[in-house]
Amino acid sequence: DEFIRSPPRKTVRFGGTLSDILLKYEKVSAAPALGGTLDAQIINWLHEFRTSVAYLTKELEQLVKILLKLPWLRRSREVVEEYLGFLGNLVSAQTVHLRPCLRMIVSQFVPPRITIREDDVDISDSDDDDENLSENFNTCHRALQTVARYVPSTPQFLMPILVEYFPFINKSERTLECYVHNLLRVTVYLPTLRLQILELIIEKLLKLDVSTPQQDIEDAEETANNSGAEEKSTEEGLFDMEEDEERKGNKVVSSSSERMAHPLAERLDILMTILFSYIKDVCHVDGKLNIDTTKDLYRDLVSVFDKLILPTHASCHVQYFMFYICSFKLGLAEAFLDHLWKKLQDPNNPSVIRQTAGSYIGSFLARAKFVPVVTVKACLDLLVNWMHKYIDNQDKGANAYCDVALHGPFYSTCQAVFYTLVFRHKQLLDGNLRKGLSYLQSLNFERIVMCQLNPLKICIPSVVNLFAAITRKYQLVFCYTIIERNNRQFIPVVRSGTGGDLVQTCTNPLDSFFPFDPYILKRSKKTIDPLYQFWEELSAEDLENLKKPIKKGTSEDEDDDFLKGETPQNDGVVGIAPNSYESSTRSPVSSIGSPPDCYVPFPQ
Repeated sequence: DEFIRSPPRKTVRFGGTLSDILLKYEKVSAAPALGGTLDAQIINWLHEFRTSVAYLTKELEQLVKILLKLPWLRRSREVVEEYLGFLGNLVSAQTVHLRPCLRMIVSQFVPPRITIREDDVDISDSDDDDENLSENFNTCHRALQTVARYVPSTPQFLMPILVEYFPFINKSERTLECYVHNLLRVTVYLPTLRLQILELIIEKLLKLDVSTPQQDIEDAEETANNSGAEEKSTEEGLFDMEEDEERKGNKVVSSSSERMAHPLAERLDILMTILFSYIKDVCHVDGKLNIDTTKDLYRDLVSVFDKLILPTHASCHVQYFMFYICSFKLGLAEAFLDHLWKKLQDPNNPSVIRQTAGSYIGSFLARAKFVPVVTVKACLDLLVNWMHKYIDNQDKGANAYCDVALHGPFYSTCQAVFYTLVFRHKQLLDGNLRKGLSYLQSLNFERIVMCQLNPLKICIPSVVNLFAAITRKYQLVFCYTIIERNNRQFIPVVRSGTGGDLVQTCTNPLDSFFPFDPYILKRSKKTIDPLYQFWEELSAEDLENLKKPIKKGTSEDEDDDFLKGETPQNDGVVGIAPNSYESSTRSPVSSIGSPPDCYVPFPQ
C-alpha cells in the first residue's frame, strides 16, 4: 500500500535491499483493479522505469521479471501505451532482457487460464468469455512489432520461443486455435519467419492427423449419430445451444452439427480451417489473386511439403493445403505436378519418396477438378513414356521379373496411370470418341500390362479391376487372363515376428495410398468439396461389354464408394469378371496407415 500511495519521484531510487523493493512492487501486479488511481500510479512508475532503463542491467533481472508479470493488457489504454513504450526502451537499452520480453508476449497468444472450483477440485481451462480477447491479441502483436523494430535480431530469438510455447494437442480447441491464429499473424510482419512458422504448424497438424486414422473418425461419427435423441440430456442440449452462438476473438464459428465427434479430429478441423483461410488471405488482395504473393507462399508450402508431408506415410488431411493453393491458378497445379514428376523420375531419391510422389500425381490428377483434361493428357504422356523406357531397360535384363523392392517406382507410376484413367476416361473420350480412342491406343497399355514386370499383380486390386473393365470396354487391352493367372499365385511377403519369419500374402505389396482420398473434416471440407472430383458410379451403359450381367436396383450413395471397394463388390452394381474380385479384400481407403496382411484365396 505504501508503494502504491507513494508520490511519483523524478528518478527511481533504489533504497534499502533489492528484495524490499521487489516486495513492494509485487503488490502492484497482485493488486485488484482499483480504477484510475492505480492506473495513474502504474503509468508514473512505468515512465520512471523508461527513463532509467540504463540501470536495469542483468543484476536487476528479478525486478524486470516482476515488471513483465504486470497484467498490463487488461488495463486502460494509457497503461498499455506506456507499457509498450517501456518495452521498446528496455530491449533497445538492455538486450539481455530480450528473451524474457518475448516470452511474456508469446505467453499471451492463448486465452488466459481461469480456475473454477467444483467439489473441492480446481478445474483449469481457457477463458472463452473474455470479450477483449481479440483486442488483447492485437496489442500483443503491437508489442512484438515494437520489440522487433528496436532489435533487428528479434526473429532468431523469437522462433525457439514460439516452438517452446506451442500448446500440447490435448489442450482445449480454443487454446490451439488462438495460438495457431496468432502464429500466422506473426508471419505477416516478420516474413523471414514464415517458412519456419508454417513448418512448425504443419508439423503439429501432421501429428494430429496421423494420430487420428480416418476409420477412427468415421467410427466416432457413426457412434455419435447412433446415440439416439433419448440419450441426449438437457445439459447436452444447453451445450449445443452454446456452440451455436458466435463468439468473439477470431473464433471459428460453428454449430453443434459441424462438430467432429472425435476430439482430435475436431481440433484438426478447426486448425485446417484457419490454415485454409490464411492461404486465401495471403494470396488475395481485395478479392483478386496477387500472383507475386501467391508464388512466394507456394514456394514456402512446397518446401514444407517436401520436408514433412512427402516422407510421412498415409496422412489423411494435412496435405490438402497443397491441393487448395494449386486451385488458385492452373500454373500452380502444373508446377506442383512437375515438382512431383521430378521427384518420381530422379533415381537419386529414395525409392519410398519416388513411390509416394507417384501416389500424389495419380491422386491429384484424378481428384482435382480444376486440372483440365489437356493437363491430364500431358501428364499421362510423361508418365507412360517413362514407363515404356523403363520396360525397355528392364524387360530383357537380369531383373526382368515382378519384384516390388526392385521396381517400386515403376509400379507406383503404373498405379497412378491406371487410377487416373479410371477417374478421367470419360473426359479423355469426350467430344470426339475416335480421337480420344486413338490417343488412348497410342499409350500402348497392352505392352505395359503384358511386360515381365507384371504391374497388374502389384497394384491395388480395386484399381486394377476397374482399369481392366474400362480398357476391355474400349478394346485397349484385355487384362483378365493376366488377372486370373495372378490370382492363382500367392504374393509372398516375409514378416519377422516373435515366432520367427512368417510368410503371408498381401493385396497391397506397394503399401501405397491415395493422398487425396475424400476429405471428411466437416468445417474445412467446405473449402475442398467444390474443387474435388468425387467417384461416380459406373452406369449400366458403361459396363455393357462386361462378362457378367448388370444387376438392377442400385441406389446412389453419398460416400465415395470407389475408395471403399464397394462399387464392384458390395452394391450389386456389377461383377466385372469371373473371380476377378475375389482377391480385392483391401482397396485404396484401407491404405490409410499400412494395410494389414491379407490372405488371397485360390480362386474357385
